[in-house]
Amino acid sequence: MPEVALDFPRSYVEFTDPADSDQVFRVDLTWLTSRWLCIYGRGCGGIIAGRPDDGCCTLGAHFSDKADRKRVQKWAKRLTPAQWQFYDEGQESVITRDDDGDKQTRVVDGACIFSNRPDFPGDKGCALHNLALAEGIKPLEAKPDVCWQLPIRRSFEERSFPDGTAQSVVVISEFDRRGWGAGGHDLNWYCSGNTEAHVGPEPVYVSEQDTLVELMGPQAYAVLVTMCEERLASRPLVAPHPADSSD
Repeated sequence: MPEVALDFPRSYVEFTDPADSDQVFRVDLTWLTSRWLCIYGRGCGGIIAGRPDDGCCTLGAHFSDKADRKRVQKWAKRLTPAQWQFYDEGQESVITRDDDGDKQTRVVDGACIFSNRPDFPGDKGCALHNLALAEGIKPLEAKPDVCWQLPIRRSFEERSFPDGTAQSVVVISEFDRRGWGAGGHDLNWYCSGNTEAHVGPEPVYVSEQDTLVELMGPQAYAVLVTMCEERLASRPLVAPHPADSSD
């Protein structure tokens, strides 16, 4: 079976944020030391049946806040017709509202307006991602937050103690099907728990360094690296990711 069950034993570790002593990170070492790799265009089945070339871009991207939206609009203005299949449509607007009134990228011909299709003569895939690479910057600087973060999930918890004090907890974990809401269970194909996508030459904490540094900060990421290395040095692993066929 290519996709593993959603629930299985995981190894978590906690540490105080070196940049903020009032904050604790709780990180999923099972996920971060797994061999997941984005296989868009190389076997990705797509979240909607019959549309593998869209990957996870079929529904468009919801913006996290106003700053996220404005940043994407700014980068969209830098795109040229040679870089962006839906350049003409984008001149009207790249933003729409979903059924709940939340703002997201427009969907054109069944997928995100920034998604260049296989028949486009220029670079395929996300036009913003390709633009960032062409300009020598990190894709996370140009893409919507949800796009560059997937499939890493950052969530926030408030931990209360009997003495009346509280502690902020930042959880770094796998963005599995449940992260998409109730509809996540109906996705045609999903990568994070799929054995077909656990083929990376490097573990996630290495391959997704830019993402993790942005989400955690450089000091906390340095601590994470040490903990991941210590985990991988201990064999056999406790609670390996079941989608990693090599463990």
